[in-house]
Amino acid sequence: MNNQSINVLYVDDEIHNLNSFKAGFRRVFNVFTAESAVEGRKILDTEEINIVITDQRMPITTGIEFLESIIPDYPDPIRILLTGYADITAVIDAINRGKVYRYLQKPWMEEELKISIEKAFEVYILRKENKELTAKLIEANEQLESLLKQNLLP
Repeated sequence: MNNQSINVLYVDDEIHNLNSFKAGFRRVFNVFTAESAVEGRKILDTEEINIVITDQRMPITTGIEFLESIIPDYPDPIRILLTGYADITAVIDAINRGKVYRYLQKPWMEEELKISIEKAFEVYILRKENKELTAKLIEANEQLESLLKQNLLP
């Protein structure tokens, strides 16, 4: 697996966290950063993002609200929530509403976050392959049904 081909979007209202993330991971992953949910949405509109990481505590839109809001338009990226607060309600909300793959606490441990991103990308690839295989299966079934209707099957 070539990590450079993994597009990661990190959304956080704290500039030093964005800079730290970029500094720590830009040589490993293709990193995009945004200071707000609005900025994050703009990046999703223009780039194919595989992994979305967001801070929970942000003004205007929380991380969970952001993750939940992108599901209808961008269901495929794997979502990771980062927060400095061990708020069990936020964790439950994240899993239930934001369909979060992982929940990690700040400050992040670089190796743990790197492994989490790599594992999340494996899930992304498996889901994508599953979707493609399902589409092929549906197409094959439709072709069979069409042949049956035409009595062309032996």
